[in-house]
Amino acid sequence: MRLRALLDTDALGLRLLGGENELDRTVRGVMTTDLRDPSRYLSGGELVLTGLAWRRDADDSEPFVRILVQAGVAALAAGEAELGDVPDDLVLACARHRLPLFAVHESVAFATITEHVVRQVSGERAGDLAAVVDRHRRMMTSGPAGGGPDVVLDLLGSDLDLRAWVLSPTGRLIAGSKVAGPALPAETCARLAAEHLAATRTGRRGPHRIQLHGTTYSLFPVRSSGRSPQAARDVRETVLSDWLLAVEADAGDWPGERLDLLQGVTQLIAVERDRREAARTVRRRLAQEVLELVQTGAAPAEIAARLRVAAPVLLPGLGAAPHWQVVVARVEWDGNEVEGGPVAQSLLEEVLVDPLATGPEPSDRIAVAHTGDEAIALVPLPAVATEHDGSETGLLADALLQSVREPLSAGLNDDGRLTLGVSAAVHSAEGLRGALEEARHARRVAAARTGRVCAAGHQELASHVLLLPFVPDDVRRAFTARLLDPLTEYDRRHRAELIPTLEAFLDCDGSWTRCATRLHLHVNTLRYRVGRIEQLTGRDLSRLEDKLDFFLALRMS
Repeated sequence: MRLRALLDTDALGLRLLGGENELDRTVRGVMTTDLRDPSRYLSGGELVLTGLAWRRDADDSEPFVRILVQAGVAALAAGEAELGDVPDDLVLACARHRLPLFAVHESVAFATITEHVVRQVSGERAGDLAAVVDRHRRMMTSGPAGGGPDVVLDLLGSDLDLRAWVLSPTGRLIAGSKVAGPALPAETCARLAAEHLAATRTGRRGPHRIQLHGTTYSLFPVRSSGRSPQAARDVRETVLSDWLLAVEADAGDWPGERLDLLQGVTQLIAVERDRREAARTVRRRLAQEVLELVQTGAAPAEIAARLRVAAPVLLPGLGAAPHWQVVVARVEWDGNEVEGGPVAQSLLEEVLVDPLATGPEPSDRIAVAHTGDEAIALVPLPAVATEHDGSETGLLADALLQSVREPLSAGLNDDGRLTLGVSAAVHSAEGLRGALEEARHARRVAAARTGRVCAAGHQELASHVLLLPFVPDDVRRAFTARLLDPLTEYDRRHRAELIPTLEAFLDCDGSWTRCATRLHLHVNTLRYRVGRIEQLTGRDLSRLEDKLDFFLALRMS
């Protein structure tokens, strides 16, 4: 379809702000985003819908528009609900780059535009798909209670006699039709998610068909609306964040019209997924602001002020300031081609939801930021329970991964790794910096273990990290001298850089590939240096105990 056709459709509430000479451009898809850089999700030809949450000041418009133009999008449509009129700086930036710009009236939902484009772009489909889409559109326009994945699944059940469920990448049940009967057992959900992730990692195109307990299921990926399977530069960027649609049927026997129908349904579900993803923007921003204050050593009063802003957002109606826990996660891939931070952020938001909870609403109480390859969650605890021995409990590391280990291991395959650390609960802003360090130390302990998915909690740090501030200076000096002095002396005489190599090796959790890449060395050179370290100190860097001793020595030096 062409842009001109969108402008001629009064129900879409579009007003042209610029690009009159470009209205014959072809629209091949639609995407809703409030990311500052959505390029990884764009494949060209999209109508991009935005609520402008990415814009903080006038200087943000030019780089955002440039990214869209470089990705080859057809046009930009900006909603007026948040800021009122579309800012002049965005209008000027679009004019400079000849990118057509529309204003979307505040009374029109992005879902309405998305569904219209999906129907038009998909061409003529089976009559039952048109009926499903039309009925879903009417129900969504009746109010929030009428929309969402549950409505689409109910229509699949009532109109097409298909039992279907929407699952998260960890196997959590997000939605299921009322006519689908009893909810799927948690074990079945986890197995379906694992099979889907494993098939996606092998590059097989969906739908993926599997048999469980004599029942055949067809699994369809639910990707961000408007994103084609080729839009992501690497499947590992999205494999641990995309939802999936599980249908109790063998899609191998279906005609093309029925397959088109289900693909259209996944796009309708993707609209809701994107909406809920966008709703996390405020919580992510709060977490990022608190994290920056903590890491830059801001005054506790300033951090406490930000926490007072965060508490009502994360725990509406809570009278007193909650306790807080910090959770740190890293997703690392062999070769380091894929940035792990955004993947870890999405995954941590999912992992921290109660696995027995249905629907994504519990994630509204989780704020996760990311920096580099690390994701950091600020988790409020309205009440911290106390054990019989007087110790406080909250999130437990092993419990967080217990129900998601199988699907995540399948998604990580043989080239990815998830490590996670959990701090103890803290009662005030003064404790957050210590909690962050504690969670990072716990994650390092987890990284020293074997396995694709590992976690460690603050309880496992009691024997060393928490005691470091109380170690006498003479003991510190003796401990570090015994381990590090031979390396320091060797570096002084030979300029061998053994100490920096040791630090990088431990920071990369013993990964030869990642460490060699970071140091710009050949792996054989790295192996020679590590061998020299072991020879000079009499230690073995393949042993957890020796890794921890070196880590502590470096921390105390």
